[in-house]
Amino acid sequence: MAISPEGMLDGITAAGIVLSATLFGLFSLYKAIKLKAKLLGVAALTMVFTGLLWLGPFTDFISVLTTGKNIDPIQVYSILSYTWVAPALLVSMFLGGELIWPKGKWILVYIYLFLGVIFEMFLWFHTNHSFEFTLDKPGKDLIDASFVRTHPTFLLVAVFLISTLVFLGIGFLIKAKQATGDLRRKFLFLAIAFIIFVLTGALDSILPLGVGIGFIRVVMMTYAIWLYLGLKT
Repeated sequence: MAISPEGMLDGITAAGIVLSATLFGLFSLYKAIKLKAKLLGVAALTMVFTGLLWLGPFTDFISVLTTGKNIDPIQVYSILSYTWVAPALLVSMFLGGELIWPKGKWILVYIYLFLGVIFEMFLWFHTNHSFEFTLDKPGKDLIDASFVRTHPTFLLVAVFLISTLVFLGIGFLIKAKQATGDLRRKFLFLAIAFIIFVLTGALDSILPLGVGIGFIRVVMMTYAIWLYLGLKT
């Protein structure tokens, strides 16, 4: 049974994000090790973890293409994607703390480690209550998992996205305004990276599948490039 056009769009764009973020992250990690650039290494992990947030649709896409069947059980779809929320958040906050609030970076890390553990517990042990799963045409469409808006899993994701936008997106914009020359440009690139991540991630979970999602995910594929440009030496 051939995959539907909507499933193809969903799968190809998810694959684009996962592969671009992973490949660029590995390249950045190689450069970081070669240059002994710690922050670039942290950014490399950030790239990989954020890209893996689309691992669910990517894996479902591969499953449908190769076996003609969707992921089973369906709950694995959400676990594959959202398990990476806490790791992505921790390395992002460490990176932001190192550049914006060095004295308080571990405070940030410990706060979001605590919240991240709570999120992962809800994700793994309350998966059915955290998401509404839709699959209209098994073997043709990909699974769609939308958050239950009143569940703590969604509320924590909302807190994480707002925190990332305020502390990393707006925070780096403020640092860019305060800096000059090359440093200003680097902070601006970092701000663009995290604003792109937050906006595309939020819109991806809200908008219905279609051309709009395709455009949003293409924009998300540039996230790793902006992050790299902000930290390369």
